[in-house]
Amino acid sequence: MVLFTSSAGGLIVEIVAGRLIAPYVGMSLYTWTVIIAVVLAGLSVGHWIGGRLASAAVDRPLGLRRLAISLALASVTTLLALVALSDLSLALVSSGLGQVTVVIVLTTALFLLPSLFVGIVAPIVTKLAVDSDPGRVGAVLGRMFAVGTVGSIAGTLLAGFVFISWIGSSGTLISVAGVYALLAALCALLSGRRGGAVVVVALVASTGVLATVGGVRGAFASRCTMESDYFCIQIDDFAPVVGRPSALMALDNLVHSINDRDDPSLLFSPYIHFVDEYARRRFPLDRPDTRFRAFFIGGGGYTLPRSWAATVGGARMTVAEIDPAVTRAAADHMWLSADDPKIDIVHRDARALLQSLPPEPAFDVIFGDAFHDISIPSHLVSREFHAEVARRLKPDGFYVVNAVDRRAAPRFVAALANTLALDFPVVEIWDEVTPGDAGEDLRRTYLIVAGFRPAGGRTMPSAFGLRRTWQQIPREDIGETEIVLTDDFAPIERLLSSVLVSAIPDRD
Repeated sequence: MVLFTSSAGGLIVEIVAGRLIAPYVGMSLYTWTVIIAVVLAGLSVGHWIGGRLASAAVDRPLGLRRLAISLALASVTTLLALVALSDLSLALVSSGLGQVTVVIVLTTALFLLPSLFVGIVAPIVTKLAVDSDPGRVGAVLGRMFAVGTVGSIAGTLLAGFVFISWIGSSGTLISVAGVYALLAALCALLSGRRGGAVVVVALVASTGVLATVGGVRGAFASRCTMESDYFCIQIDDFAPVVGRPSALMALDNLVHSINDRDDPSLLFSPYIHFVDEYARRRFPLDRPDTRFRAFFIGGGGYTLPRSWAATVGGARMTVAEIDPAVTRAAADHMWLSADDPKIDIVHRDARALLQSLPPEPAFDVIFGDAFHDISIPSHLVSREFHAEVARRLKPDGFYVVNAVDRRAAPRFVAALANTLALDFPVVEIWDEVTPGDAGEDLRRTYLIVAGFRPAGGRTMPSAFGLRRTWQQIPREDIGETEIVLTDDFAPIERLLSSVLVSAIPDRD
């Protein structure tokens, strides 16, 4: 029971670690790689220490006391990770370190010790189990390995399908710390020695101090307005910034949408504003008889669907939003009318939904807005996906996607443009003109437009809403690449490595 439960707790902590740090550093392949490596490193060191603590001279009472101490320390350090999370994360994010460096330092500081102390448990428990049945060492070892593995599987499933969705990341970590504490107290009491009582008293005192400090500092309060199976969804009041009723939606660490309550056509985000302006130059959207169909890859705050529903008389839009909680948040806090007849919302992966539609030209615009900062679903940038997009665009339609990259040598944007050019005769790369911005090594949000005919012109000043200007960047200025992104080969993290080692941008 101790081995099964502690193994489950170790994997729950690993899963929750990704969600807890996501609001500060985002989520990518590199982030999960670091988390898994740190947790495994902690477990490995813990197993080694546990083996040293499970020598032949260790009898049952001593083994139980050592288990109690290990589990007590696992409980305390698990709770400590939650208490230290916010201050340490903010300090590292503002330190100027590269994103990968921040993830490594943050994950190691918060989650190495909880993994190490729970890793001590398995060797000691196994030694006690072998002592109880010395004639069947092989069978006992096999049973203990199986129990630990099944516990890890149970923890993974419970974290992913139950706990995070029902009680949130903070609640899950507090629960794990509580279970460790109960196991520690049980082992201490079963040891039958005065030392067991000392462990219990020390555990209660330490946990009480941490709980008090964490409560005072607000460490146990979630940063999320809503926590879903996919994101930490945060809603902030944007009115103090713009002086009118408005709200901001952030998914993990990235601002995704800003909506104005009274004027849906007011588009604060430059890349969303660009798509609106570009579409209005291609199609007569101001005419009430215009038949206009759009497909959105990702909904978020539904800023542009909400705008076009209010301003384009003949608009019919399909939005593929994989997370129903995001849609609920947009309806509850961002003034989305989810039952608007112009907007068909489907909670499904965008590629799967698009491929389920008839392979015939149907859409004037397909807008890819599912990229999450540097976390980019590889199946949405591949040659195979672009071919599906091309089949469903009308001859005068266009596909547009936004992507974050460096101004100097944007290698991912170059590879994406190179891949799109295999299915579209016209590929344009746009960037907002920012007065006074002469930096050569800044993160930029590029707009890549693919279609069957050019828009015409190298600059595009805004005709509606906020005053902005975008410029088209010649393909040769982006840089040449022979990389073609496919379902089999999409080295996104390698192409974005220069972004990953740069300082994390301030969400605000």
